[in-house]
Amino acid sequence: MFDFDVILGMDWLASHRATNDCYARTVIFGNVRQPEFVYHGSLPLNPNIENLSVVRKFADVFLDELPGLPPAREIEFGIELIPGAEPISKAPYRMAPVELKELKEQLHEMLENGFIRPSILPWGAPVLFVKKKDGSMCLCIDYRELN
Repeated sequence: MFDFDVILGMDWLASHRATNDCYARTVIFGNVRQPEFVYHGSLPLNPNIENLSVVRKFADVFLDELPGLPPAREIEFGIELIPGAEPISKAPYRMAPVELKELKEQLHEMLENGFIRPSILPWGAPVLFVKKKDGSMCLCIDYRELN
């Protein structure tokens, strides 16, 4: 098989009914049960994004660093869940209009700076404000039900 690099857009992949299996490193075109074509990828011995010719050729498209992502860590942490536990998502607390405005501003700022990101997880905790001595509001998250 020939070796070449290609970047395929979501629209093109959808129009050709492509299914990606990242774990198996395959792309299936057509029906999964009766594929028209299956591409099996491989991983180089020393994978490095800078070594990819497509990245070097289109360097202006790729960022040097991804802002807001945590650095790679030596130890990976996980949260062990109790088997059969249902997700907990508490309803938000009521807020005064001033607090809602402050919440929107703080969330927008934290999103912009990459400190937080949107979540689609079924777990959730309500937030509230605590007034500081200087009169400003400190955003707090009530994790009590989740702990």
